[in-house]
Amino acid sequence: MKVNKINTAKLLLTLMVIMVGFTSCSKKGKSTGGSKATGWKINDKKGGFQYASKFKNQATGPGLVMVEGGTFTMGKVQDDVMHDWNNTPNQQHVMSFYMDETEVTNMMYMEYLNWLKTVFPPDEDNYKNIYEGASPDTLVWRNRLGYNETMTNNYLRHPAYAEYPVVGVNWIQATEFAIWRTDRVNEKILEDQKYLKKDSKVTDMTADKVFSTEAYLATPSTAKGGDETLVLKKGAGRGAAKPAKADANNTAGNSAKNVYAQRSSGLILPDYRLPTEAEWEYAAAADVGQREYNTYKGQKKYPWSGSYTRSGKRQVRGDQLANFKQGKGDYGGLAGWSDDGADITNKVKSYPPNDFGLYDMAGNVAEWVADVYRPIVDDEANDFNYFRGNVYMKNKIGEDGKVELVTLETQKFDTLSNGKIISRNFPGRIAQVPVDDKETYLRQNFDKSDNKNYRDGDKQSTRYFKFGSSEEGDEKGKLKDDQRMYDSPRHNVSTDSLGNMIKKYDKSNKRTTLVNDDVRVYKGGSWRDRAYWLDPAQRRYFPQDMATDFIGFRCAMSKVGPKADKKKRARN
Repeated sequence: MKVNKINTAKLLLTLMVIMVGFTSCSKKGKSTGGSKATGWKINDKKGGFQYASKFKNQATGPGLVMVEGGTFTMGKVQDDVMHDWNNTPNQQHVMSFYMDETEVTNMMYMEYLNWLKTVFPPDEDNYKNIYEGASPDTLVWRNRLGYNETMTNNYLRHPAYAEYPVVGVNWIQATEFAIWRTDRVNEKILEDQKYLKKDSKVTDMTADKVFSTEAYLATPSTAKGGDETLVLKKGAGRGAAKPAKADANNTAGNSAKNVYAQRSSGLILPDYRLPTEAEWEYAAAADVGQREYNTYKGQKKYPWSGSYTRSGKRQVRGDQLANFKQGKGDYGGLAGWSDDGADITNKVKSYPPNDFGLYDMAGNVAEWVADVYRPIVDDEANDFNYFRGNVYMKNKIGEDGKVELVTLETQKFDTLSNGKIISRNFPGRIAQVPVDDKETYLRQNFDKSDNKNYRDGDKQSTRYFKFGSSEEGDEKGKLKDDQRMYDSPRHNVSTDSLGNMIKKYDKSNKRTTLVNDDVRVYKGGSWRDRAYWLDPAQRRYFPQDMATDFIGFRCAMSKVGPKADKKKRARN
């Protein structure tokens, strides 16, 4: 009997030891952040996989507000007085994204110009076309029978217009501004997290030390011109910034192995860009404000509720809700109340925001969006994040197997149809080339680089069209007139070896449309437009290399992660 008691005690002791062992192991594994796949430690200082495992939410970039995605009816203008038939209603869904609270202002764009002027001095031959190519066309204010020299001379640079939306910017310039903005925002983030030398973005701004987000992610050692005193590494020397402490978005920090920020660090923001047409229209309509108890009340004619352009609220009853042309020769009304407060453009945030918190989504200036214009929105092909204009590119790889960066020697300039010379690949960026068979072979979702013409009805839309072949085109990459869906004019501007401009104007009387692959959609009414154009569903187009005094732009940014940053409601 005594022996049995001893054996029982030993058994209980053994079980207790085993349970304690399991408990300690589980606690140890939990505290060290072990991998659920292998059990290996994550973010171990001695090495191993570095990952921001405690990442919470994407940070909101400067100037942006979050627009929670959802479904909406794109199109459906109530009165098609122009008979364009380009607003057929179709159901679309857009993912959550961020959008600028206001249009890009003169002050914001002047900051861009000042940066270009500092980094690429226009008085040097190598850089002279960079600054000039980015400068807005201030002559858009001129009118043959109107005196507008005050705006021509003052609108862009005078502090009185600092918070007014920038105009005279073409689609290409707006796109380049968004790329520049991406790099400057991410440069500051990395500097704040001590991955880059403090204040290098100001004190070391030179053409050979330009920061590019994509170049940094691809080959960090070449960022900032390869200057290791600017791109901090372990053991960079005395005076180097200490590694950033771990936080909610950067668990790993700048540790011994994770000396550069990576995508997995969770720090670097997605690109600033122009919004797609679907995103812009969804954000402008803000149908979220028409919902009651999960029931949608109906379509809004304007970005605000109601069928009128004046406010019905008691405190501000009769006030105009947007800046637009109220009638022939009437750009604001009588002086004083109830004038809309502007004759040309107006200061941003002068009118109430819509239900997403976005200002001037109707009136003030119309806005560029990313899409190439076609009369139809092909919802049969796609009803999710719709966008026409995809041109898939990839990084150019050199003979040494590394990505090639744009240099002063390889930088290229484009001569636009109006003769303006513009740079579209600043030094320090990664050189890009179209995707080829290596990316498209046996794919079902795309089979070529340029998809602007997909399913728009022309011969180029067919799957087996041979691009650039002598049998299919009069020149490499160009189509004959009988092969084009849209027979728009073919103007051509080039320069000879001496820099003289050669203009070839298409005088053919057979042209029936201005639609081609170089016209972009612009949305929203402007100070020059009647109330009809304030409807978010309205769509017009304009050549991407031309500018006006009534088209501006605002930037957008994709949202990574969950649709919304709110906690899910508990289910019973």
